[in-house]
Amino acid sequence: MCCTVCCEILIQIESWAFFIRYADNSFAVSLPPSLPSMLFSMRHLRTIHLVLGLLIAVLIAKDVRSDAFSKLQLKKLEAVHRAVEALRTEWRAVPRTGPFQEHRANLHVHSHWSHDSRGSIEEIIAAAKATGTSVLMFNEHPADHYDFFTQGHQGVQDGVLLVPGAESQGFLAFPTMSLHGLKNGTPQEFSDLVRSRGGLMFVSHLEERMDWNIQGLTGVEIYNTHADFKDEKKMAESIRSPLWILKAAEMVRKYPQESYSALQDYPNDYLKRWDELCAIAPHTGVAANDAHQNIGIRVRWAEGDKARIEDPLGKLLIELPLAAIPNSVLNREGKVLGDELFRLQLDPYENSLRHVGTHLLLSELTDKAVRESLEAGRAFVAFDWLADSKGFDFSASDSQKRFEMGSQVEFATNIVLNAQAPLPVHWRLLKNGNVIAESSGRTLEFPITQASNYRVEAWLDIAGERMLWILSNPIYIAL
Repeated sequence: MCCTVCCEILIQIESWAFFIRYADNSFAVSLPPSLPSMLFSMRHLRTIHLVLGLLIAVLIAKDVRSDAFSKLQLKKLEAVHRAVEALRTEWRAVPRTGPFQEHRANLHVHSHWSHDSRGSIEEIIAAAKATGTSVLMFNEHPADHYDFFTQGHQGVQDGVLLVPGAESQGFLAFPTMSLHGLKNGTPQEFSDLVRSRGGLMFVSHLEERMDWNIQGLTGVEIYNTHADFKDEKKMAESIRSPLWILKAAEMVRKYPQESYSALQDYPNDYLKRWDELCAIAPHTGVAANDAHQNIGIRVRWAEGDKARIEDPLGKLLIELPLAAIPNSVLNREGKVLGDELFRLQLDPYENSLRHVGTHLLLSELTDKAVRESLEAGRAFVAFDWLADSKGFDFSASDSQKRFEMGSQVEFATNIVLNAQAPLPVHWRLLKNGNVIAESSGRTLEFPITQASNYRVEAWLDIAGERMLWILSNPIYIAL
């Protein structure tokens, strides 16, 4: 906690120092009352920067868990970009066996219906099409002034299936009817309400609900982008600083996806809890994009030759004289009062949706088929920003029949697990959450000798680091 507070103060000091550095000596800055104004005099500026550098170095050395910020360096992003590009030359299409079609979905998407987003359905659909997504499952924040089910996005638009839902009471809820005005009760009662009417219920933000034991769930999030971001303390602190955003603009614009996806970590806590829940009853694992498009800054030309710095929702962060910001940062040529002089969106829908997806095995592209697939666990999660995961497969078979992900199969001595991927990968086969076999290649074959729950992970080597690419749902082998 102390480190977080110190970093926050230091970032604010550095931000103000940046603006003072470019101001005329006679320019006076109105400082936050919580910080001593003497710190910001030109006379003390060099001392501040020296102390600031030493303190940040100490904090970084102590906070070794948060390494996403270290990935936000130009050389690192360049190396990751080259590695991702190189994978395209190795990618080979693999035919899918079985009766189902593969469709990429994004769950936990917010639009203008949510209080913390301004996204239009047109721009979200455009992002979906750019990332190969054909199913968008929305989870709006409920409010009294609208009905997320009847007024939410649904149907097929421009080839993309839209499914309305809510992020409510710790769940991703996808009901089959309006819940407007109904009392949800306890989490178990809310889940029962939705499930009894054929709806889907997933526990959201599992990091906050590790002790939940909700009966009759559809499943849980096994990865949440926002939760991954919250772990990255230095990254979170940096993007609150106008200084860092202005400095990082060129880098982020050159490598937008790599910059966004630098937050990716192995979701160890999520997966551990998921495996525990699957040992009790089948739980379909899904990825949560938690897409809002609400992180970044915009600078507008305000009255009195001021720069109005806003967040993407239009909230004022700070006002400064335009003279305090160098022309190299703000392009004022041809602009007039009220015009936008700078914008950097750190989480555009396209980058957010591409980062991770939930791939569904469907009989057809319909709302009914999507719900059936998620109920059955015929799905896998993939970090598609690394590589196209289309064609990945994990199944079980005996001498007569094939069993898809999510299947519950009676144990027999001739059952074999098979997996395939469109790239050579490092395979990890897990039984009840424990790694029991590892290998490398495009395929995996493993005859089973015990009843248990089995799932696979596929990993890629990216710029000197092994990174998680694909997570399958389990196949449940029971006595």
